Amino acid sequence: MSPSPPAAAWLLCLALLLPMPLPAEEPPPRPTIGLVLGSGGANGLAHIAVLQVFDELEIVPDRIAGTSIGAVIGGLYAAGLSAEEILDIFDDVAGSPLDALSGLAGSELGLANLLKIDLSNGGLLDSGGFLRFLASHTEVRCFEELRIPLTVVATDYWTGNSVEIDEGRLFPAIAASMAVPGLFSPVHRDKQLLIDGGTSNPLPYDLLLDDMDLVIAIDVSGSRHPESESDPGITDLLFKTFSIMQQSLIRQALEHRRPHLYLKPEAEGVRLLHFNRIHEILAQSEAATAELRDQLVIWQAIQADAVQP
Repeated sequence: MSPSPPAAAWLLCLALLLPMPLPAEEPPPRPTIGLVLGSGGANGLAHIAVLQVFDELEIVPDRIAGTSIGAVIGGLYAAGLSAEEILDIFDDVAGSPLDALSGLAGSELGLANLLKIDLSNGGLLDSGGFLRFLASHTEVRCFEELRIPLTVVATDYWTGNSVEIDEGRLFPAIAASMAVPGLFSPVHRDKQLLIDGGTSNPLPYDLLLDDMDLVIAIDVSGSRHPESESDPGITDLLFKTFSIMQQSLIRQALEHRRPHLYLKPEAEGVRLLHFNRIHEILAQSEAATAELRDQLVIWQAIQADAVQP
């Protein structure tokens, strides 16, 4: 009687007789998130509060689109800075350039030190110092080096068309996107003369709707309240008129097609250049950021259920 084959041989035979297991199913791809940071001067500091929510929940947007202050803050975040690091930067430069022009600058390192009067180049102020200060906080210099793909929106003065920039040098693109007409000098780019993107697309969520599963748009264009604000002076009339134009553009866009989540943080009494009121702006953003947090927590729960076997 021949000896029994080793146990390993029996197991091999058994394995050959059994049906082959099916390969494990690939988990469904995670839905993508696009974050849109709009134009609105100092009101746009509310974007930092929005980014704090993303950092808190450890959610990284798949793409960012930004205009003006949204391009500034979105560019720093896409370069790898956290919301707290961006907050620290704006804490350092808190102060209004209009205060500086009035001899009222009060901070040791404020926008007064970073913005120079530049009437010869089509603007009241030269933003070059401010942009160099921002650039000193990151080694990123080109869009291709960003950790999150970014689209920055400017406007071609000659054609009036919106210009989307997502390649090449980062900080010149940001300078173009924030070039408020009459305040900051326009930026030359090839044959284009670029001014603030808020003049053509202040909340550019349309750039992401066809590619992202969830598009979150943050509108910081502000509002006006006659019961709580005094009659505007000349600077308010100039800058608030710019805001009215942006609000009209956003309203028309929303009537045509809406983002999946639209939030409008309110910063009552804050004007275009009130960067010194950063913590007040963040505090007034709490209602909008609470809604964002709730929606993102629900989104996370849905995704967790979707990947369960």
